[in-house]
Amino acid sequence: MKSLNLTTQRQAVYDIVRNSHDHPTAADVMNRLVEKGYNFAYGTVYNSLRYLTEKELIRELKLGESASRYDAKLDDHQHIICEVCGRVDEVMSEIPKEWSGAVAKETGYDVHHAHVVFGGVCSECQTKRTK
Repeated sequence: MKSLNLTTQRQAVYDIVRNSHDHPTAADVMNRLVEKGYNFAYGTVYNSLRYLTEKELIRELKLGESASRYDAKLDDHQHIICEVCGRVDEVMSEIPKEWSGAVAKETGYDVHHAHVVFGGVCSECQTKRTK
């Protein structure tokens, strides 16, 4: 078990990420902290996110956007991004085992894990397009 030092600030940041279902950016976390009455410096929020990521309490998602997003759901899952509004959702379907084998054969790597990011248009944006 990793030794944890969850300061008040880190706990507050962790609670925001853990209770968010939209994979918030650091700016989103900051805004939600302000809404809850906290007044942390941006550096404190970024440092807390980095600490929580290093301690494997949350995951940093680099999904091809400019800003990283954060996820407290640590079980094996993938993500899909709406190419219109930027919404990020979780994909619970398993990656076919043969994909890792094919990648290993192609690259010579010993593949340990994979994270697939799908792109598409969410149902809300599809509805808006048809109006």
